[in-house]
Amino acid sequence: MGRLKLQLPVPFEELMQRHQREIMRYLVRVSGDREDAADLFQETWLRAYRAYPRLEAEREARPWLYAIATNLCRNRARDNARRARVVVPDREELPAADAIRKDHRFDHENEGYAAVHIRELISDLPTKQQQALHLRYFAGLGYTEIAVAIDCSEDSARANVSQAVKKLKAKW
Repeated sequence: MGRLKLQLPVPFEELMQRHQREIMRYLVRVSGDREDAADLFQETWLRAYRAYPRLEAEREARPWLYAIATNLCRNRARDNARRARVVVPDREELPAADAIRKDHRFDHENEGYAAVHIRELISDLPTKQQQALHLRYFAGLGYTEIAVAIDCSEDSARANVSQAVKKLKAKW
């Protein structure tokens, strides 16, 4: 008879030290705002800490953490959209990037404008495609991990990334 190997989870502090930088980078990229990202970062780790005792020993922690962060980003975006319908911002309060016309073609030699332009193009993508693109190219997750993080099949994760890239190339 084969021996069952007892799998003990990694201590939470070690898990946090291992993944905190990449989770924060992901949140900054997705939210586009350091203060929002810091709030989301704290909430991600708080929820992870509370749910950690229930994490199955054989489950990968990295996609699980990205799933928590992604869900919090979705919630924040949905809440902001609700607030935006109620509160109309003053045009002077908008950041310079938002004031730039969306159909303007940027000079690709200027990295600042190119970065703003790519952010605008990504923000125009459907939510699942945005998330899949961020997780693939900015967080470096594989398609299996992306599928876990955004709660879809691996084929769907691959299709979302592919469609997002095609749309970005067409608009660039």
